[in-house]
Amino acid sequence: MFHPGQQLDYFLAFCSFFTMFARAGCLPRAAWTGCRRMGNFTSSTGGLSSTSCVQYVQELVSQNCVVIFSKTTCPYCKMAKNVFNEIGATYKVIELDEHNDGRRLQEALAQMTGARTVPRVFINGNCIGGGSDTKQLHQQGKLVPLVEQCAPCCAATSSEGSGSGQFESTK
Repeated sequence: MFHPGQQLDYFLAFCSFFTMFARAGCLPRAAWTGCRRMGNFTSSTGGLSSTSCVQYVQELVSQNCVVIFSKTTCPYCKMAKNVFNEIGATYKVIELDEHNDGRRLQEALAQMTGARTVPRVFINGNCIGGGSDTKQLHQQGKLVPLVEQCAPCCAATSSEGSGSGQFESTK
């Protein structure tokens, strides 16, 4: 049998994964049991933990060839998205200023990449830097080869809206 501490650990792990999938839109809204506040779904425990945020980022970058962690008003974020639009690459955008756990995700990105600034651009699971870095790689002719090296699991186009010249804002 399980010890009381083990049961709590398993329960918390289950809740963490359930929250992550619910926020990623993988579960129907009816299954979500969080409380509603100001029109946004938030968990009753205050959102994802820092460990869950790191796991969420790792899942996103491992399942998508290009991921841009962005903010809607940031000119460098727009620069990075424009570069990928220009080359016709499929990419996924996470708008941190519109995400329920945007602050925590930005802290997780800082922990993972050593930089807190946006955008944080990932190709094939690796952070290539920000908007200026993305533009520079493109000008040097190094960006397209990086995108072309994407693993088969990352190169598949999802049916949820990510695509060439399009992006999916995940909340």
